Amino acid sequence: MIKVFLGSNLKNFTDGVEEFELEATSVKSLIVELDRQYPGIADALESGFALAINGEVIANPGYEKLSEGTEVRFLSPMQGG
Repeated sequence: MIKVFLGSNLKNFTDGVEEFELEATSVKSLIVELDRQYPGIADALESGFALAINGEVIANPGYEKLSEGTEVRFLSPMQGG
């Protein structure tokens, strides 16, 4: 299982749940599974969320492979000012 942590901006898609576990073998398949369970979340994720895998921010994560116990964090976009 992949441990998934969502930024607080995504809680509206998941009825307030910010952390859970899912089966996936890549970031792409993880997003597909998230969108299957929480329709519309994939579009929100593609609009600028950063992604960290096991604590390392990944610039282009689409095809990154995931293995059992991997931790994936969707990080809310930084707001400038």
